[in-house]
Amino acid sequence: MHEASLMRGLMAKLESLANDQHAKRVKSVRVWLGAFSHFSAEHFREHFDQASRGTVAENALLDIEVSSDITDPRALDVILESIDVEVAG
Repeated sequence: MHEASLMRGLMAKLESLANDQHAKRVKSVRVWLGAFSHFSAEHFREHFDQASRGTVAENALLDIEVSSDITDPRALDVILESIDVEVAG
């Protein structure tokens, strides 16, 4: 259930950021996964692909960095680092 909740929040954030930039779609997303985030890159990608269907982030390219540093204070976190959008026009 953690994954579904996290993905709903991420999709809401992507929709909001795209809307703020008057974008018609999100082309790419860069995320950082902490060592204790309970995600591998493949697991995150599967959940992202499912959650993004029908949203501005559908078919966005994912750039995923997975940390193995268990001492990092963000080790539990999934961090949205950046997005690239296609502006409507």
